[in-house]
Amino acid sequence: MRPLEGLTVVAIEQAVAAPFATARLADAGARVIKIERPEGDFARGYDSVAQGQSSYFVWLNRGKESRVLDLTTPEGKDALTVLLDGADVLVQNLKPGALGRLGFTPERLARDWPRLITCSISGYGESGPMADRKAYDLLIQAESGLCSITGGLDEPARVGISMVDIATGATAHAAILEALIARGVTGKGAAISLSMFDVLADWLTVPLLQHEGGQTPKRVGLAHPSIAPYGVFRCRDGAEVLISVQSDREWRKLAEIFLGQPGLGRDPRFATNTARVANRAETDAAVAAAFAARSLPEATAAIEAADIAFATVNDMDGLSRHPHLRRITVDTPNGPVSYPAPAPVFAGETRDYGPVPGLETA
Repeated sequence: MRPLEGLTVVAIEQAVAAPFATARLADAGARVIKIERPEGDFARGYDSVAQGQSSYFVWLNRGKESRVLDLTTPEGKDALTVLLDGADVLVQNLKPGALGRLGFTPERLARDWPRLITCSISGYGESGPMADRKAYDLLIQAESGLCSITGGLDEPARVGISMVDIATGATAHAAILEALIARGVTGKGAAISLSMFDVLADWLTVPLLQHEGGQTPKRVGLAHPSIAPYGVFRCRDGAEVLISVQSDREWRKLAEIFLGQPGLGRDPRFATNTARVANRAETDAAVAAAFAARSLPEATAAIEAADIAFATVNDMDGLSRHPHLRRITVDTPNGPVSYPAPAPVFAGETRDYGPVPGLETA
């Protein structure tokens, strides 16, 4: 028996953030009833690469039931009322105030369904000067300042996945589970409100504090702004390797075993991380020379001998063939689709994942 079996979730959702949260609830056994507009969740049309279907939708809607409702009609509102009568959780990411204007105000939800846990996701929160502004992933990446610390030296860049949406969905999932635990103790529901901007601001605490402390982070591409050596180096055969030296002890081992220059381990220019960052060009040059003298297999063997963390710089083809990639296969209206498995692994348990729902037709 999965931990959330017996719970019912009503999800008035679209796009990525809310569907991410409810997909995890469905994985854990909850019954998730996804409310879609007559034209469907617009994420159904993002692309057509997964058996002719949207990769986003196939990823984030496994194990759910789709229910088409026009919530602007009396019939749609009545149907939602019936669903809420049997629900434990309501997740919604409509524009702030939209659900209330449909007749389901926070006050009514708390009065008529006191055990209901509601989770409302927005771009900038329920109040404030930007509360009514539309918000999507890349917009929040830009507005929060994330893009300013992402990319190469010349210009800011987008993080290559919908990081804001995913972070918000994961935060919503955790908050809902907290509220379910609390309800088990008190018997009372909860009203959770979270914004995409708040989630990213929380995640950007370290660069913000660095800025406010007089050390504004700069874009350094595939390198770390405050640790050295921590970046990409090219081998003799052209292969790229990213290494991470996390301590001065590791630097001494790297200098002795990989660089073949044990004196650099205690050289005042390099002996501490702050010194290596201050002398990053010289630090990286010494490491780059050692990589350039070796092929990838030779470099890998030497780095492993020094017990230094490293990674090859992969692409999606590399991920597709990666020996550590775990997969699940889910059924969809157009046939099975295989993609990466959810990260948690529960000892002694093998989970089944429900199918991706099609859109109801009249």
